[in-house]
Amino acid sequence: MPEEKKAIRMPQNIVLENRKALMVTGVSEVDSFDEHTVNLFTELGELTIKGQELHISQLNVETGGLNVSGNIYGLVYTDDKENKPGFFGRLFK
Repeated sequence: MPEEKKAIRMPQNIVLENRKALMVTGVSEVDSFDEHTVNLFTELGELTIKGQELHISQLNVETGGLNVSGNIYGLVYTDDKENKPGFFGRLFK
């Protein structure tokens, strides 16, 4: 009988200090980043960080920790993609 592997979910925490330093836990993947936007996937869905002069100062894929510095203007969550069909799912529906 094969042993079932249970996915361990990391806790999702966000700490923003003076809109200059952001610490995020529960990060599974960084999708893309530049000086104005950081797109990443967390345990609770896709997170977009918006601002200016953004820099990823630390990323630890083992613990799911991410630190971003710069002028942070916004944090936007997108619903979990498992619940919504993507572009091609809607196109071929």
